[in-house]
Amino acid sequence: MAAQTTTGTVAAPAAPGLGTPDDRGAAHEALRRGRQWLLEHQDPAGWWKGELRTNVTMEAEDLLLRRFLGVLVPEDTAATARWIRAQQRPDGAWATFHGGPGDLSTTIEAYVALRLAGDKPGERHMREAARFVRSAGGVEHSRVFTRIWLALFGQWPWSRLPAVPPELILLPKWMPFNVYDFACWARQTIVPLAIVRTVRPVRDLGFAVPELFGGGSPPAAPAPASVAGVLHRLDRLAAGYDRIAVRTVRRHALRRAAEWIVARQEADGSWGGIQPPWVYSLIALHLLGYPLDHPVLRAGLQGLERFTVREEHEDGAIRRLEACQSPVWDTALAALALADSGVPPRHPALRTAGRWLLREEVRIPGDWKVRRPAAEPAGWAFEFDNDRYPDTDDTAAVMLALHGCGAPSAGARSRAVRWLEAMQSRDGGWGAFDADNTRRIVARLPFCDFGEVIDPPSADVTAHVVEALCREGRAGTAAVRRGVRWLLRAQERDGSWFGRWGANHVYGTAAVLPALAAAGVTADHPAVRRAVGWLRVHQNDDGGWGEDMRSYRRPEWIGRGPSTASQTAWALMALHAADEGAGDAAAGGVRWLVEHQRPDGSWDEPQYTGTGFPGDFFINYGLYRQVYPVLALGRLLRGEEAR
Repeated sequence: MAAQTTTGTVAAPAAPGLGTPDDRGAAHEALRRGRQWLLEHQDPAGWWKGELRTNVTMEAEDLLLRRFLGVLVPEDTAATARWIRAQQRPDGAWATFHGGPGDLSTTIEAYVALRLAGDKPGERHMREAARFVRSAGGVEHSRVFTRIWLALFGQWPWSRLPAVPPELILLPKWMPFNVYDFACWARQTIVPLAIVRTVRPVRDLGFAVPELFGGGSPPAAPAPASVAGVLHRLDRLAAGYDRIAVRTVRRHALRRAAEWIVARQEADGSWGGIQPPWVYSLIALHLLGYPLDHPVLRAGLQGLERFTVREEHEDGAIRRLEACQSPVWDTALAALALADSGVPPRHPALRTAGRWLLREEVRIPGDWKVRRPAAEPAGWAFEFDNDRYPDTDDTAAVMLALHGCGAPSAGARSRAVRWLEAMQSRDGGWGAFDADNTRRIVARLPFCDFGEVIDPPSADVTAHVVEALCREGRAGTAAVRRGVRWLLRAQERDGSWFGRWGANHVYGTAAVLPALAAAGVTADHPAVRRAVGWLRVHQNDDGGWGEDMRSYRRPEWIGRGPSTASQTAWALMALHAADEGAGDAAAGGVRWLVEHQRPDGSWDEPQYTGTGFPGDFFINYGLYRQVYPVLALGRLLRGEEAR
């Protein structure tokens, strides 16, 4: 009998098994080669790290930062410009993800960076870029951050930017719009930005960019009676306050803001291990009198080199930057994939990975303490050194991975359990970095147009935490029961789950179904059956799955896109968790992975399947294309052997 779902009628599963014996043999061989690739690419210290690619604003803003500070080097400028040029689309624009449409702000920043590198406005690629910018409304319609960069060099008036008073740092934690109402990445950006906006510096760019202005009016102010209209008037009041601010209070606020920034610099010189707060913190401190040879600024500038990728190409050196790095996350996923594909815990790769992960445990307090002051520090962060910001998602992944590693980890996992349970939000879900970071009105402030600025619970993070807690024997606890109820409430009407940190509904659904299974929700539960129906309906004709980043803004793209290795693997993991691993849908996905594996055992994936800010900032995780296929094939094939 056909199964009924909210998205339509789907065929009943085929006979058990992943196709013919030849198909199963090919799948086992693909798993063997994929696993071997992972083993060969482990660092001797025990970790894995794939390159993390975003978009060319990283490189453009790096050149602008160095121009502002007076440390721009011609060789680096030329190598960076080659990379930026190589990413330009045929229509002259630059996109925020592979295959995506041109983006106005990204194109403006890339254009200005190329002008810094000596490209002339009359050159064809520059004319096409300027034409795209004007057709999209020009600088007047760009995001606030782009106009801030232009204001730093006198190409946009500071008076026409939203106000960010540094007195925000003085607001008590219970008051609306205090810095802890913002997500950790946003507060670390807003505090230095408040200094920059207050000082209003203007440095020489060496040229002007009138060709990037559309000549029309900027976007109209919101309706006065709307929430946005009220916040717009508050912004204008804040701008007026700048003119009458009490000098002693302002000096105190600037000093406190600087102290706040310095206290949050990481051991590698970064701020949070991510680009936006990093560059604004360097600029802000320099504006307050910190010289470039000050230990804080020196460490900050030197730390950027660690995030710099250099390659030699036929036409010259290429230089690009990672917006952040993901070694803890990558190592946890790689270790989990190897363990779930049959590599024993005593294997040297897993033993060294386990020891490295244990050394990365965070035992110092961070900003999360503001909302959870009684919790004991524990857990894991995303990067090598961003120890002030452990997150629940990495912590859950590491806990799951440690079960398959040979290193003793009971104490660290026990501490992590207590920390995760303490970090549960009041509604039963988990955010990534903070608990109860849900004051949505801050996202409506005029200067908050740079992506997500709060960190509310999400389905993917909540699911990963629930799965990890269940693996620790906590399935019957109140925390897990509340988490499961949150997940069931969060299911979309079509049967999928929204993916906050990965693209998108395929990722969210792939996170939730294993968590529900771990928590004891049976495969015949209506929520599980609706999710399986959604996956089957959204399988591509070639057997794989894919979802374009435009799905965050345009519903017609939900579940649609060219098949990718990571997204196909996610769907297979979800089907396996729902006892659908022997069906025809899973067999089609396995065949796609087998047919698209490269001779060296890896998979190619130019598409972006990671998410920074939904709808605004996207990520290509260099290791996703490898760890998830190995993880999915391992679970499916081992599950078949067990039947």
